[in-house]
Amino acid sequence: MSSNENQAGGENLAPDGSVVKTADKHFGAAAFQAKYAGRDAAAGIITGTMAIPLSIGIAMMSDYPIKVGLATVVFASFVCWTMSWFRPGNYIGSPGIAAGLAPALALGVSAFGMENMAFCIFLTAAMQAVCWHFNWQKYLLVAVPVYLVEGLLAGIGLKIMLKFFEFTYELPAEAVEEQFWNSARITMVAISAAGMAVFLVLFSKFKDIQPAVPYFVLIIGGVIIAQFIQVPMIEVEDVDLYLRLPIPEAGTTVWMFVLMVLFCAMLATIDVIEQVMSNAAIEKLDPLKRKCNSNNSLLSIWMANMGASFFGGMTNLDGLAKSTTNRLAGAYTKFSIVFIGSVVGFFLFNSEYLEFLPKFALAAIMIFSGYKMIAGLVHVTHYGPYAMMLAIATGLLVFELGIFEGLIIALVVHAIIHYMVYTKHDNMPGKAVIKRYFENLKKDSGNLV
Repeated sequence: MSSNENQAGGENLAPDGSVVKTADKHFGAAAFQAKYAGRDAAAGIITGTMAIPLSIGIAMMSDYPIKVGLATVVFASFVCWTMSWFRPGNYIGSPGIAAGLAPALALGVSAFGMENMAFCIFLTAAMQAVCWHFNWQKYLLVAVPVYLVEGLLAGIGLKIMLKFFEFTYELPAEAVEEQFWNSARITMVAISAAGMAVFLVLFSKFKDIQPAVPYFVLIIGGVIIAQFIQVPMIEVEDVDLYLRLPIPEAGTTVWMFVLMVLFCAMLATIDVIEQVMSNAAIEKLDPLKRKCNSNNSLLSIWMANMGASFFGGMTNLDGLAKSTTNRLAGAYTKFSIVFIGSVVGFFLFNSEYLEFLPKFALAAIMIFSGYKMIAGLVHVTHYGPYAMMLAIATGLLVFELGIFEGLIIALVVHAIIHYMVYTKHDNMPGKAVIKRYFENLKKDSGNLV
C-alpha cells in the first residue's frame, strides 16, 4: 500500500506508530466514504448475502425467532454506521448476532422465558454502558484470560456442530419412516456430505480471495437441488415486530431477578471480550492499517443492544467471519454495513424467500462455523502448555455443564492453581500472589487492549 493511499484513508502513521487522523483535513468524513462508495456497496451486498444463513443459524441456535435475529442485524448495522461518524471503533467490522453468544441466549430463554429476554438484553446493555463509561473493558481482559475465552468458544463451537449435525440426516416431515436407514435418509446424508465437501473445497481455494464464494455456491446449489429432490427446508415463524418497554414480566420473583442479573453480567462480559478480540483481528485486516478503538466499539454495541431490547432483539457484536468477508470483498469504510443491513432487511420483510433455503445447506455453514470456533484453540499454543490445558478443560466444562457453570469453574481452578504454584515455589504471601496473578494476565492480554 502506498503512502498516498494511506493518506487517502484519512490516517497517517507517526514514527512511533500512533495514528494521526487527517480525514477531516483532506476529504471530510462524507467525502471519504463517497470516495469508496462503489466498492463498499459491492462488499456490503456480498457480505449481507453471506450474513443471511449465518444469522438464521445463530437465531435458531439461540431459540429466537429468525425474524428477530434478522431485525437485530439490520438495527445494529445502522446504529454502528451512525456511530462511526462520531466515535469509530473499527472501520470494516460487520455487526450482527454472534454464534458465541447463541447457547447463552438459549439458556436465558429456557430459564427466564422469552417474555423476560427483552429485559435481560436491556440490562446487559446497561452493564456494557457502565463498562464503556469507565473504560473497564481492559480490566475484563485481565480478569478473564484470553486463552480461557478461546476454550469457552471452543465448547460453544462443539455445541453448534452437534446441534446442526441433525440437519444432515433429517427427512421432510411428510416422509414415511419405516426404518431409520431407508433410501430417503441415505440420499439425504449423501447430499449433505457432498454439500459439505464442495463447501470445504471452495473455502480452501477462495478463503484468502473471496470467502463468500462457498456460501453462494452452497446456497444456490441447495436451492436448485430442492427443486428436484424433496429435502427439509427452513421454516420462518411469522412473528410481529413492535416496540414495547423491556421490563420484567409480572410475577417475576426476587430470586429470578437475581439470577437474571447474574446471567446478564455473564452475557455482557462475554460480549465485551469477544468484541475486543474481534477488534484485534479486524485491525490486522484493515486495508488502510487504521487503529481500532475497543471502547468506541463498545459504545456502538451497548447502544445497539439497548435499542434492540425495545423490539425484543438479541445481542450483537462485530463478527469476525462477516468482517473478514467484508474486507476481502473490498470494503474500505463502515459505509459497507449500510448495504449489509439493507440486504438483510430485504429478507426480513420478504421472509418467504428464506424458506427456499434447505436445512442441509444451513447445516454445512453452521457446522463449519462451529469448527472454526474450535480451531481457535490454535491461538492458545503460544501461551504455553498450561494455557492450552486450561482452554481445553474450559471447553469441555462449557460443553458438559453450560457456559456459566463452565466459566466459573474454570476461573476458580485457574486462580487456585496460580495460588498454589506461586506460594509453593516463591513463598509469597497471598496479597503478592493476587498482585502477580493480575500482572501476568495484564501482560497476556495487553496485545488486545
